[in-house]
Amino acid sequence: MVSQTSYNAESIKVLEGLDAVRKRPSMYIGSTGKEGLHHLVYEVVDNSVDEALAGFCKKIKVFLNKDGSATIEDDGRGIPVDIHPQYKVPASELALTKLHAGGKFDKKTYVISGGLHGVGISVVNALSKKLVIEIKRDGKIHHQEFSRGVPKTKLKVIGKVDKEDMGTKVTFWPDEEIFSTVVFDYGFLETRLREVAFLNAGLRINLNDDVKDKKEEFFYSGGLIEFIKWINKSKEILHKPIYFKREIKDTLIEVVIQYNNSYRESIFGFVNTINTVEGGTHVSGLRTALTRVINDYAKKSGGLKNGKNGKGESLTGDDVREGLTVILNLKIPEPQFEGQTKTKLGNSEVKGFVDSIVTQALSEFFEENPSIAKKIISKILDAAKARLAAKRAKELVRRKNAFSFGGLPGKLADCSRKKSEDTEIYIVEGDSAGGSAKQARNKEIQAILPLRGKILNVEKASPSKILSVEHIADLITAIGTGVGEQFDIGKLRYNKIVIMADADVDGEHIKTLLLTFFFRFMPKLIENGNIFVALPPLYRLRKGQKDIYVYTDEELKKVIEKSGSTGGNVTRFKGLGEMSSSQLWETTMNPKTRKIKKIFIEDALEADRVFSMLMGSEVSSRKEFISENAREANLDI
Repeated sequence: MVSQTSYNAESIKVLEGLDAVRKRPSMYIGSTGKEGLHHLVYEVVDNSVDEALAGFCKKIKVFLNKDGSATIEDDGRGIPVDIHPQYKVPASELALTKLHAGGKFDKKTYVISGGLHGVGISVVNALSKKLVIEIKRDGKIHHQEFSRGVPKTKLKVIGKVDKEDMGTKVTFWPDEEIFSTVVFDYGFLETRLREVAFLNAGLRINLNDDVKDKKEEFFYSGGLIEFIKWINKSKEILHKPIYFKREIKDTLIEVVIQYNNSYRESIFGFVNTINTVEGGTHVSGLRTALTRVINDYAKKSGGLKNGKNGKGESLTGDDVREGLTVILNLKIPEPQFEGQTKTKLGNSEVKGFVDSIVTQALSEFFEENPSIAKKIISKILDAAKARLAAKRAKELVRRKNAFSFGGLPGKLADCSRKKSEDTEIYIVEGDSAGGSAKQARNKEIQAILPLRGKILNVEKASPSKILSVEHIADLITAIGTGVGEQFDIGKLRYNKIVIMADADVDGEHIKTLLLTFFFRFMPKLIENGNIFVALPPLYRLRKGQKDIYVYTDEELKKVIEKSGSTGGNVTRFKGLGEMSSSQLWETTMNPKTRKIKKIFIEDALEADRVFSMLMGSEVSSRKEFISENAREANLDI
C-alpha cells in the first residue's frame, strides 16, 4: 500500500508538453464528437479511481451543472500542492498544464492506474474553455482557474478544513471551438460510472444531473458477482456465478463466469477499469483456457470420446462459448494499449498469465463442483451437435444458391454498379413494398431485397435453425460478408444496408428483429457504420398543388397549426405499399431528399443486455422495462 506521505510534488513526473492537444484532440480523446466529450469526464473520474485503487478514495461525485459544466469530486488525498523541485510551480498546476505529468509515472505513488495513457487531467484542461480546481489538503482549501490549458490565476488558499478532510474537485466547461456538441448525456455517463462501481467493490459513485433533475448512486459491495447478475438478469441462467480472484505480485485478476440458455457469447474484458471492447491478450488467454479446461473435463467425465494417440472428439471455442457470459477484470502495473482510446490490450506476457490462472482455478472449481460442471458440459455438447447440424445446413444453402445467377438470391434486384463504395441495398418486408421499391430505385446504385414470411427472432433460435431459414440465408448471401468467425468485411457488396419498413408498430418490430440479427451476427457492420434505417413519412399533407410529407404526429400538429390546413387534406400512409413509386423515391430513397438514420452502438455491454431483455425468452424483465418506459412510447392505436 502507498503511504500518505509519499504522494507529494516529487511524485509528479513529466514526460512532454501540452502544445499538441488542441491541434490534434482526436489523438488524445478519440474524437471531438459525443464520445470525445464524455471522455473528458472519464479522464477526471479515472484519476479519482486511481486513488480508490491505491486505497485512499471511497466516494466519487459527478455533477452535470445547469451552466453546461461538469464537476467531479472525490475524497482522496488531494493532488499535491507543494512546489515541484524541477519546475518551480505547484505540483497541481504542473499536472494540469503538462502532458504526461502525474503520479502514475512514479511507481511508488500508483502501482496500478487507469488514465488514458496518463494524459488525463491535462488534456481535459487543454480542451476546456474554463477549468476550476479545488484541492483539500493539509487542512487548507486550494483554488486555481485555467482557460484552454493556461493558468488564469495562481494557486491560492481560500479556506480551511479539518486535516482529515481531503480530496480533489474539478469543474470544467468543454470548449465549443473543439467539440461538435458540449451537452453532456446522462445515459452515457450512467453506463460508464455503473461499470466503474461494479469493478471496484465498495466504491460509492453518485451521478447528479441538475439540468434534468436526475440522480443515481452506484454502490456494489458484491463487485463482479453483482455485475454478472445484472447483465444476465433477462436470461435463463444455468448455475450460480463461478467466481475466482488471484493476486500475484502487483497483478490482480478477477473472473466471473455464468452460462445461460441463450446461443450468444458475451465476454467483457476490463484492464485497470478500462473497458477493452476490442479484447486483447487477456481475452485471448481467457478463451484458450476455457476451451482447454472444458475439453479436458468433457473427456475425463466421458462426454467426449478419447481416440488413439491423444486424438478424438473435441469441442471448438464456439461450442464452449455458446451461452457464456464472462467478465474478466485485470489490474496490472504497466498496461500497453493499442490505440489512444484504450480498446485493446497488447501486453504479450498477459496471455500466458491469464491462461495459467484461469486453467488452474476453473479446473479446481469443476473438480469441487461436479454438478455444475455436468450442467455446463451438457449445454456445450448440445452446442457442438447444433454446430454440426448448422454446418450441414450451410452446405445445403450453398448448394441451393449455386443454381441461382451468380450465387445470389433469386428475389434480389441487384444494382448494376459493381464497386461497393457508392452502392446500397434496401431490405424490405414483403413483395408489395418490394415491388414499389424496385420501381422507385436508382438501378445503378440501389439493390432491393424483399424478405418474405415472418422475420425470425434470432435471439430465441439456435444457429442451425437460423441458417436454415430462407430469408436469413438470402440476407447473408446478398450482403456477402459471411457471419461469425467467417465474417470478412472486405467482401461487403454494398456500402449502405438500409432497413426499410412501414412507419407503424409492425414496421418497428421488423426493424428490431433485423437489428437483432445484425447485432448478434454481423456487429462489425454496425461498428463500421454500414447499417441504416429508412424513415418513411407517416402522413402526406396536400396544400394546393404541393405535397408536404410529415414524419411524426408532433410534426403533423405543428404543420397543421402553421398552415391552417384541415384534417381533410391529410393522408396517413398505412404502409410502404400504399405509396406510388415516385412518392417512395422522393421521400425515402432519393439520396438528396430522403431521411435515413445511421445505427451505431454507444455501449456494447448495455446493447447486449437490452437486446437480451427485449428479444429473449425471459418475460418478467421485459414487462418491467415496458412498465418503466411506457410513458415515453409512441403508441400506434
